[in-house]
Amino acid sequence: MTFKEILKSKDIVLVDFFAEWCGPCKSMPAILKQVKEKLGDNATILKIDVDKNTAAAQAYQVQSVPTLILFKKGEIVWRQSGVVPAGALIEKLNSFSK
Repeated sequence: MTFKEILKSKDIVLVDFFAEWCGPCKSMPAILKQVKEKLGDNATILKIDVDKNTAAAQAYQVQSVPTLILFKKGEIVWRQSGVVPAGALIEKLNSFSK
């Protein structure tokens, strides 16, 4: 399944655009793990390395990392650059999963 197919096939998809060299990006895996534990199958979480997937980064105009983009049925409904705390992310995801 391609990236675009996943975005369209799932109701809610959170994409974390990151880079290996990015200091703040290193805190996101623990945050995303908390989010996944709380939401389970209600949300799909993908990580995209901008250095290995430049086309995806350019397509979504990712200028800085980490950048989080929330898709609902393939459409962007929210995006934010920088580290977002787990509680705030869970709230955001819940607000769009209704």
